[in-house]
Amino acid sequence: MTRHLDSAGLTFRQDYFGDPAGWAALVCLLQDIFGIDIGPLQQLGGPDPTSMPFGWFDAEGELAANISAFALPFVINGRRVHAAGLQSGAVRPPWRGRGLYRDLTVKALDWCDRQGFEAVILYTDKPSLYEPYGFRALPLYRYEGAAPAPSTSTSRARSLTPAKADDLALLQSLLKARSPVSTALAVIANAAMFLINTQLDPDVRISFLEDRQAVIAWKIDEAGRFSLLDVVAAEIPPLAAILGGLEITSASVEVLFRPDKLGWVGVPQPFESGTRLMLRGLGNTTPNFSAMLSPMADF
Repeated sequence: MTRHLDSAGLTFRQDYFGDPAGWAALVCLLQDIFGIDIGPLQQLGGPDPTSMPFGWFDAEGELAANISAFALPFVINGRRVHAAGLQSGAVRPPWRGRGLYRDLTVKALDWCDRQGFEAVILYTDKPSLYEPYGFRALPLYRYEGAAPAPSTSTSRARSLTPAKADDLALLQSLLKARSPVSTALAVIANAAMFLINTQLDPDVRISFLEDRQAVIAWKIDEAGRFSLLDVVAAEIPPLAAILGGLEITSASVEVLFRPDKLGWVGVPQPFESGTRLMLRGLGNTTPNFSAMLSPMADF
């Protein structure tokens, strides 16, 4: 990793999401490098208002390198943590090897320190890239087991479409008042990430249990196995009520977070993924129980 910064021909900028051209440059960068389109986020309430992007732009306004920080409060072992997340880290191939990404990472972490964040988290497929900055990988676990008998006292859920104004307003309201889905490890607030993740994975289904005032993010595979991704509610309903409202009769279920609020006990299994969740700060703190962040909080 080079320590020399060569930024010839580039201009450093930060806090450019309010500039339509700056936002469009980030959308283009992530589309080109990762094949991810975050453009629809503008129709879903816009990027997280706490976002602080850092980037190097060329003379034509193209974004050569970027990393963005944003507030991401989370709970770990029952403790609420004033934390930030780092996302959208990318460098275009012609600009690699010039120290740009290291420069942006240092700038972003310095900003996080000045803002008083006590921890920073990120997802990456290159853990060794961030270890020099004090990040360490957290082991992640999903849960699986026999499905409980569906509750018959829960009214039928209805599907939500975030692109529809009324459904979006409902989602935004519930996301604002949500409780962490687990006490072991869970985000406290992540509206922008939840909403864009409804668009990035076409297999994700979003349903509303009206009598529970709960939004359920879920999948079901070709074999009929049910996967619970997230629950957005002020009070998390039991898994039996969720299955009843969704009219799911799967023999087995998978929960992609620790199910300590679901009234159900599954068996933890290591979560196999190409990316790792990394944490900077909080000493050597790790979840006291096998846990993972909901996939709807992926960033």
